[in-house]
Amino acid sequence: TSVIIPDSVTTIGYEVFKDCTSLTNVTIPDSVTSIDHSAFMGCTSLTSIIIPNSVTIIKEWAFMGCTSLTSVIIPDSVTTIGYEVFKDCTSLTNVTVPNGVTSIEYSSFEGCTSLTSVIIPDSVTTIRYSSFKGCTSLTNVTIQNGVTSIGYSSFEGCTSLSNITIPDSLTSIWVSAFMGCTSLTSIIIPDNVTSIDVGSFSGCTSLTNISYSGTISQWELIRKGNNWNENVPATKVICLDGEVDL
Repeated sequence: TSVIIPDSVTTIGYEVFKDCTSLTNVTIPDSVTSIDHSAFMGCTSLTSIIIPNSVTIIKEWAFMGCTSLTSVIIPDSVTTIGYEVFKDCTSLTNVTVPNGVTSIEYSSFEGCTSLTSVIIPDSVTTIRYSSFKGCTSLTNVTIQNGVTSIGYSSFEGCTSLSNITIPDSLTSIWVSAFMGCTSLTSIIIPDNVTSIDVGSFSGCTSLTNISYSGTISQWELIRKGNNWNENVPATKVICLDGEVDL
């Protein structure tokens, strides 16, 4: 049920506490620099964890399926969050992404159905595929300047997402990035965007207002995938110098 890890430990290794379903409390010392693959995967009774400032890397699946985990503070010392780290942590309501992280790996928070808001810092350049897919309680996302790519299905099925801030640095919106975000009513696409891929906004059934921060001629140069706006009620894109019919 409880573990105190001594100061002599520098790494919490591969699958060390995997499927310890009664584990509720873990104390991680400042000596630890890495949390390895699947270290706490399936610890379904773990409700909270404090990751010390000494940790620089959290590897793949480290907390995947920790269904009772409600809050995680990731310190600024962390530069790498591996793929599927918090996947299916269905009770996770709050997470802080630190300023040192440069990429949110694929499916990092997929299926975190209680997560309500996320701020992505300006150190992040890439949001990889399915990062927040199926986060059905996510209402607000702030992506700070620095992100150049929103990967495919990144926010697919985020049915409560009503507000998202997209930075000027963004250049590409990948396949199905916002597919099925049925509460999204408006979006501003920055003029640095060069591609909007297949199904990017398909099924956004409340999206009535699409604005573009460039001119009509710039909008027409953007590579747009087939059915990028399928089942979207917006009929026009509002540009700086007029409107374009969809």
